[in-house]
Amino acid sequence: MTNFPHKVISTYRVLMKKAFNEDIDEGWVDWALEMIQAGYESDNLYILAGITRPYHQFELQRLTNKVLADLDLDYEDKPQMIRNYIYYIISSTKNEPSKYLSTLKDIKDICIALDMEQEYMDFYLLYFAKDDLNRSEVQWYWDGADRTNIDRIIEEVFENYLNSNNSK
Repeated sequence: MTNFPHKVISTYRVLMKKAFNEDIDEGWVDWALEMIQAGYESDNLYILAGITRPYHQFELQRLTNKVLADLDLDYEDKPQMIRNYIYYIISSTKNEPSKYLSTLKDIKDICIALDMEQEYMDFYLLYFAKDDLNRSEVQWYWDGADRTNIDRIIEEVFENYLNSNNSK
């Protein structure tokens, strides 16, 4: 996305997790290390990078608030955080058909959590189409999709999503 200034694409994931107040886990520590390797600096970022289990959520929530403030990262716009996260997971797997089902599952789950948000319905339908085609010759979710073309269809939908969200 052109308006996303950071070199570390996993920032999408941590911002979405923060926007939805999810628990801090080792993914945050990994992200902090990636940020440091990419050249970002902050005392709080260094502290986060060195955190080990057991995780104390109350302290970690405060620490991650400080880290995000230090780096001037905003997570208040939840719909945008979701779009950014979906952009992240699609761009991470768009050329790896073996990961399409997992990516679609993540987006399907988001779609369900958002009461079947129309913006994500294609991913929802493609998840079930691909899942059915992994088990049988027939699926009823995506018109014209079969075992010979399902990955190409998914790749096309992924590419369209990335292109349409690249200019926002």
